[in-house]
Amino acid sequence: QVQLVESGGGLVQAGGSLRLSCATSGSTLSSTVTGWYRQAPGKERELVATIRRSGSTHYEDSMKGRFTISWDNAKNTVYLQMSELKPEDTAVYYCNARNPFYPNYNYWGQGTQVTVSS
Repeated sequence: QVQLVESGGGLVQAGGSLRLSCATSGSTLSSTVTGWYRQAPGKERELVATIRRSGSTHYEDSMKGRFTISWDNAKNTVYLQMSELKPEDTAVYYCNARNPFYPNYNYWGQGTQVTVSS
């Protein structure tokens, strides 16, 4: 079983920055892909960014340049550094861990609210 615990959300003014953290524990595999997704009110959950244990990253096009995903091996924690935040970035941000070789290996955190005021 894998546990994911997000933190770091909050209220920030437009143009500001926040760093989200996702602490992972339990069984982890080297081929695991960890990522951040977000869901705004009335919208579907969407991908923000992912990172592999190798350090390879992927960003949704609209997030490139403003968001940075990183992984701390010593702390088993994945971070999402967000800058130049916009009101449309307001959403609940979720951490996800999945493994492409094991379909049942797909875990979600409880989510953390990010609110960007104009």
